[in-house]
Amino acid sequence: MHPLLYPPGSVVLLLGNEAIARGAIEAGLGFAAAYPGTPSTEILESLTDVAEHYGFHVEWSANEKVAFESAYAASLCGVRSLTAMKHVGLNVAADALMSSAYTGVEAGFLIVSAEDPDMWSSQNEQDNRYYGLHAYIPVFEAYSPWEAKELVKYAFNFSEKFKHPVIFRSTTRVSHSSGPVKFDAVPSVKSSGRFVKDPDRFALMPAHARKLRVKLIEKWRSICEEVNYSPFNKYIDNGSRKLIICCGTGYGYLMDCLKILGVEGKVNVLKISTSVPAPRRLIMDALGRCDEALVVEELEPILERDVKAMAFEEGVKCRIHGKDFIPLIGELNIDKLIHGVAKFMDVPVPSNFLNPLKLSIEIPARPPTLCAGCPHRASFLELKWALAKSGVRDVVYAGDIGCYSLGVDEPFRVQDIILEMGGGIGSANGLAHVSNQFVVAIMGDSTFYHACIPALINSVYNKSPMLIMVLDNRITAMTGHQPHPGSGFTATGAKTEEVKIEDIARGVGVRYVDTIDPFNVKDSIERLMKAIKFVLENRAVALVNSRRACTLMVVSNARRKGVSVPRYAVDADLCRACGICYNQLSCPAITPMPDKKANIDPLLCFGCSVCMQICPFNAIKPLETPSKDWEEVWRVD
Repeated sequence: MHPLLYPPGSVVLLLGNEAIARGAIEAGLGFAAAYPGTPSTEILESLTDVAEHYGFHVEWSANEKVAFESAYAASLCGVRSLTAMKHVGLNVAADALMSSAYTGVEAGFLIVSAEDPDMWSSQNEQDNRYYGLHAYIPVFEAYSPWEAKELVKYAFNFSEKFKHPVIFRSTTRVSHSSGPVKFDAVPSVKSSGRFVKDPDRFALMPAHARKLRVKLIEKWRSICEEVNYSPFNKYIDNGSRKLIICCGTGYGYLMDCLKILGVEGKVNVLKISTSVPAPRRLIMDALGRCDEALVVEELEPILERDVKAMAFEEGVKCRIHGKDFIPLIGELNIDKLIHGVAKFMDVPVPSNFLNPLKLSIEIPARPPTLCAGCPHRASFLELKWALAKSGVRDVVYAGDIGCYSLGVDEPFRVQDIILEMGGGIGSANGLAHVSNQFVVAIMGDSTFYHACIPALINSVYNKSPMLIMVLDNRITAMTGHQPHPGSGFTATGAKTEEVKIEDIARGVGVRYVDTIDPFNVKDSIERLMKAIKFVLENRAVALVNSRRACTLMVVSNARRKGVSVPRYAVDADLCRACGICYNQLSCPAITPMPDKKANIDPLLCFGCSVCMQICPFNAIKPLETPSKDWEEVWRVD
């Protein structure tokens, strides 16, 4: 049974993201839309698995902006709605976010922002509580999976009470930790409603917006008062003259630190789950009983600044610490927190935290690499060989975010700029007009739909000479194989219209559009050379879609269907140890032997055949003839 289907009263071990999903279901969720991105992806995946059972709508949207707008509109029709995204996704949805505070919503509307302190899988570690301050939208945060589920339900009710969106902030440690969660009853789901016209409120013309701005500030004052009564804010009075104020994951780590330091019960603690706006009366009451306070929070000193401002405005004589004791950078943990807490409590740090265990063994660096048999590896090789054969030496590669970002490393070096989703082709537009270098923009298929189409139109409109290469592996691969508009199926697996990249390109005026199969090496190089020639001769855009399904998805399908995976092997008598297969293709399945001849690990080989095609001495051969079923399973169309 799926963990989200257990009956009320069950205690289930859930991932934080699953707990968020369960909280939404128990709140009466009727509509959910998201774009995948670590660490948020499992929220919608969990909802997708049980959508049919509970009867709510769920979808992967083309990007976070569309997901936000879709869920927002559903809320306006009286349907409780959720949108989820990783922290940088909220940048994509920021236009809609800011305006939604002006119009407000009807049914509860929750925006889940999953943040990534320490940048385990992200390009930055922004703190999206700033968006709450900027937009006048409250931000709630939990410290555990259990609290996440309960707080999500509270947030839906809060949103509906004030007819205002609410941001639920999670972090990697909450989203990807597991904990016991007790289930409550699931109400009847309302998944359809009716939009009641009110242009003065929902059509943000300047005349309307000016009036709504006044109402927004009035509503914000009410919200600021309401958060003082949140049951998720908790004051622990131990009769001390010291106070620690904390929020989010900081609360859990703090309680462990106090226990380790032996100062439990010797300091007052104010746990805050409504960090934006901060509960002023609770904070002032707590500050009024102490001489010294410490604010513990992950990333930016948002709560610390609020607390200091409140103390100054109220004339409270209390010395307040924050980022002078607690790290500003990276994810909090006990090792990082205990030094600041010990300093504040004026107690020694335990010796095992002063001299952490250090291994004398130097572990070799293991940078991430493309999977064995990944079609992107073949595409990169063919692109570089095609450029070399065309006599193009001075090249700038404007890259993007996805599996293909790994092309930044040797031996490919085909990602010179990586900025944000869709940023590659936008950057290429600028490069094409100010640089004499040949410009290549590289993106994945999901990224193409997400944020590349406006920049593609711009490149045609402004006559930006560049080669655009879409690495189309038929799925959103890096986040775990979610479908996209080119996949031909929806989040729930239902078949739908396939929106083709080539049709979009031709539709916006790209004159040279081609589709290659990266596993046909010779043909791909020749056609890439034609595209390069077109760009050089016409000073215009050429788009080449390099289309082959993700290896991991194909091998999984093959195993389910009982199709055997062909393996390749090196004939040592024919191998001349040239190293092309392991140096230029760099497949993890191929390694050099002591005599520099190649060896293929049959456990890692996924039968792509690219190494066989590029071997100049015909030294690589299949151990068995690939079946027709094997070729069919690769073509996920």
